[in-house]
Amino acid sequence: MPGLAVIISGDEEQRNQSDLDRMVASLRHEAFYTSGTFYDDAVGLYVGWALLPGCYSDCLPLRSPDGRYLLFFYGEHLSDGDGSMEVNATAVLRQFEQHGLEALGRLNGWFQGVLADTRSKDVFVFNDRYGMQRLYVAADGDTTLFASEAKALLAVRPRLCRLDPRGVAEFLTCGCVLENRTLFSGVTTLPGGTIRTFTKAKPTCQRPYFHQQTWESQPACSLTDFYAQVNESLPRAVERCLHSKLPLAISLTGGFDTRLIMSCLNSHAGKLPCYTFGGMYRECFDVKIARQVAELCRCPHQVLGLGKAFLDAFPDLAQKTVYISDGTLGATNAYELYLNRLAREVAPVRLTGSYGSEVMRGARAFKAVHPTPGLIHSDFEPAIAAAIGTFNAMSPGHPVSFSVFKQAPWYYGNRLAVEQSQVVVRTPFMDNEFVKLFYRRPAESEDGRQLARRLIQHHSPRLAALPTDTGNCSYLRHQWSQFLFKADYCYKSGMPQWLERVHYLLGPVQPERLLIGRHRFAHFRVWFRNEVAPYVQEVLLDRRTASRPFFSHSFIERMVRQHIEGKRNYTDDIEHVLTLELACRQFIDN
Repeated sequence: MPGLAVIISGDEEQRNQSDLDRMVASLRHEAFYTSGTFYDDAVGLYVGWALLPGCYSDCLPLRSPDGRYLLFFYGEHLSDGDGSMEVNATAVLRQFEQHGLEALGRLNGWFQGVLADTRSKDVFVFNDRYGMQRLYVAADGDTTLFASEAKALLAVRPRLCRLDPRGVAEFLTCGCVLENRTLFSGVTTLPGGTIRTFTKAKPTCQRPYFHQQTWESQPACSLTDFYAQVNESLPRAVERCLHSKLPLAISLTGGFDTRLIMSCLNSHAGKLPCYTFGGMYRECFDVKIARQVAELCRCPHQVLGLGKAFLDAFPDLAQKTVYISDGTLGATNAYELYLNRLAREVAPVRLTGSYGSEVMRGARAFKAVHPTPGLIHSDFEPAIAAAIGTFNAMSPGHPVSFSVFKQAPWYYGNRLAVEQSQVVVRTPFMDNEFVKLFYRRPAESEDGRQLARRLIQHHSPRLAALPTDTGNCSYLRHQWSQFLFKADYCYKSGMPQWLERVHYLLGPVQPERLLIGRHRFAHFRVWFRNEVAPYVQEVLLDRRTASRPFFSHSFIERMVRQHIEGKRNYTDDIEHVLTLELACRQFIDN
C-alpha cells in the first residue's frame, strides 16, 4: 500500500538519504502515485512518502507557522469538520499545535505519522489505535527504520531477508501473522495506539497512548439508551466518511452492512455512484440485491466483474498481490487488486461496509486450522502446533476487542494493504464513537442481524423490506438461499473430499453448473484445475518450490495432480504453497 518510509539516525547522512530513496521506490506500486522525500540531518530524520494523488495526506511535508513542528502523516482523520471543512492533514497538524501529543487520542481514523519538534530535536512516531495502518519496524545499530511495507526495510537491509519460522507457521494456520510479528526475522509492526519517542535520533521510550481497557471498563447502557445512541451514532459516522475532497463511491453488496450505510445517506441520496463486484458465470445475489438497493436510493449502480481478462492476467496479479501484502495475502485474493483497479476508475475513494459484521455481530473469520495432513514437512510440524497454541491463548477476551484490535489489523490488514494500493478505503463501522458504543451494549439486546434490521427500519423502512443475500424473506426462500450459500462455499474451496470424489465419478454431469456463482464471484477450486492449472503446475512443481523446508514435496506433486484431475479438492492447500513460494521468490531469493 502507499505510505511512509522513515529513517531515524544520527550517522552517515549520505547513506541515509540513499537508503530512503530506495525505500520510497519500493512503495511506488503504480505510476500514478505521488512521492517525495525530506531530510533534516540536524534532527537525524529522513522521511519519504508514496501516496495516491489528491488524498488526505497529499500535502507533505507540513510545517507549523512558527516553524517548530514538522508533520508527516499517512491515512485519514475523519472529523465532523470545524467550519473550514479541511479535508487534508493540515487539520491534524493543528490538533498537535493545540493539544500536543494528547491530540493522538482525539484522532479518528486509520493513520501513521511522524511528528518532529525542531527545537527540542524530539521525534515522535505513531499509528492509529487499532493498528490498521500497519507500520513495520527494524533496528540496525543506532539506526531505526519504519515503513508502511516490510519490503521497504528489506530493500535497504538485506540481512532482514530471512523468513521467520514462527511467522510462517502462523500464516499457514491462521491466514496471518499474530501479535505484531511478520514473516521476516528482525521485522515487527508497531502495536496499535503506540507512540515511540526519539531524542537527537536516539530512542528514549515507547508507550501506548490508548488503552483498550478504557473502553472495556465502561458501564453497560440501558436497552433504550443503547438503541437511541446507535441510531444517532451511525449517521454521524457515515457523514464523517462522506466528507471528502475526492470523488467517492459506495461499494455495495446484498448484505446488511452496506445497506445500513445507504439508509443513512440523507441529503447524499441520489448523488453517489455505487458498484458491486460480480462474477463471470451469472449474476450473484449481491449484484441483484445491490441493484435494488441503489435504485431505491436513486443512486447510479454498475457491476465490476471478473472475467477472462482476470484469469489471463492472474499470474501477474497473484505475484503483485503477494508482493504488495508482504507475502501475507493469499494469491487467490488477486481479484482484490484487479477489482479495486476498476473501482478507482469509478472514484478514488471507496466507502465499504467492512467490519460491520465484526463490530455489531461479533463475526469471526479469524481462526487457527491445521493444514491438510501430509502437506507440512515433519520437521515443521512443531511450529504449526505452536502457532495453533498461540492463537488459542490470545483468543479469549472481550468480543469487540478481539474484532477491532486483533482480527481487523492482523487478519484483514493484508487485504486492506492491497485495496489501499488502488483506492482510499473508508468504513463507518470502525469510527471511534461507533466502536466505543458497542462496549456498552446491554446483554439483553438483540443479536447483530436483528439490530441491523432494526436500524435500517428506523432510517429507511423501504430498504428494510428488501431481502439480503442470505435471507430476510419468506421461510422457503430463506431456506433456499441458505442452501445456495452453503453450496456455493463448497464449490469455492470447502468441498469435502468424499463429495469431490462423487463429482469426479459423475463425469460431465456436474451439479455445480446450476449453483456456481450464485453467492460468490471467485471460484479457484474450478480455476485451479482449468484456466489457471498451467500456472499452478509451473510454480508448485518447480525445483525451487521443492527446496523449501516447510512442505512435503511428494505431497505437493500428488496434490497438484489429483486436484487438476478433479479427484480431490486442495484449493486452500494450493493457495498456501503458491503464496509462500511467490513470497520466497520476491523477498528471499532476490
